[in-house]
Amino acid sequence: MFFHAFLIKYGEIGIKGKNRYLFEDALVAQIRHALKHVEGTFKVTKDQGRIYVHTEGEYDYDDAVAAMRRVFGIVGICPVVILEDEGFEKLGDDVVAYLKARYGEDCDKSFKVQARRARKTYPKASMEMNAELGGRILDAFPGMRVDVHEPELMIHVEVREHIYLYSDIIPGPGGMPIGTNGKSMLLLSGGIDSPVAGYMVAKRGVKIDAVYFHAPPYTSERAKQKVVDLATKVARYTGPIYLYVVNFTEIQLYIYEKCPHDELTIIMRRYMMRIAERIAEKTGSLGLITGESIGQVASQTVQSLAATNEVCTMPVFRPLIAYDKEDIVTISKQIDTYETSIQPFEDCCTIFVAKHPVTKPNINVIKRSEQKLMEQIDEMVDKAIETAELIVVG
Repeated sequence: MFFHAFLIKYGEIGIKGKNRYLFEDALVAQIRHALKHVEGTFKVTKDQGRIYVHTEGEYDYDDAVAAMRRVFGIVGICPVVILEDEGFEKLGDDVVAYLKARYGEDCDKSFKVQARRARKTYPKASMEMNAELGGRILDAFPGMRVDVHEPELMIHVEVREHIYLYSDIIPGPGGMPIGTNGKSMLLLSGGIDSPVAGYMVAKRGVKIDAVYFHAPPYTSERAKQKVVDLATKVARYTGPIYLYVVNFTEIQLYIYEKCPHDELTIIMRRYMMRIAERIAEKTGSLGLITGESIGQVASQTVQSLAATNEVCTMPVFRPLIAYDKEDIVTISKQIDTYETSIQPFEDCCTIFVAKHPVTKPNINVIKRSEQKLMEQIDEMVDKAIETAELIVVG
């Protein structure tokens, strides 16, 4: 059966009170963006607290659904048949025809009719419609049975200007529409964790930019391309990402030369946070995002996280902070970043790793070590920021 439209269901947006229209408008804009590259013509509209995606002519149903399932803010996608109001008798015929086309003439599922009369001038009330349409279905399908508590099939009939008929609710990702909660800067590496962290914060409506620390010749162009590929996959959910590629080689070698090797990871991480924050300030981001999880590696103990936080004035969002690795891997597979993340190309974080890194750094000791860098480090940081390469993905 050809579906004339999709009814889009949202969750948290519905409790936003007087500002709800702002979130609805943002969701409409995101749906339009997501469908731009899908074959077919689509018109996205708002009507009485409902969002509809109307289709015109032939279109790629599977691609359209896949695109909308990546739009944050959507909790359900309902393929809808739109019917003209030609009387209740004709509506009963249409419901039976819909079920035969959708589920076959021998359908034997349990069902419940859920009618909603938004147009109060319609001659039958919702409860009457439920009972009488249910009777028509039982007459047409002897194997079907009513179950008002846990039906296999929920048949929705909404009476508005037109009549909307649907029975499928395809789950969406939930969350909030991108751009409704400001912008933040993701520290993106080639690992499993940071793309998941960016996805999770974006799901709360945050626009994402990203910074990647590249260390040629110790990291290859293929390692850089891996990060671009990861950003591209995340951008399918977040919309376009501005990826800043920072050449970190000079800074990394200088720290390696001047500082105790057991402190390398912490000190390098502190300078990454400093640089990321400065780029974030220039580009209008209000926070930083990392993929850190407590205790996963030496640089992610509580003491190490405190030491890296100490250089930041912006809030640092760590959505994976209490996640097990298995939990993170599960999400990375769901969003299709896992296979790219495990490609064997090293990033700059893994090149200069000490054999026995400090796991409980003392901030005062770390600061004394950083004093050895003061002759040149500020110029190096300025140069790294000024020469950062901007790649727009998505």
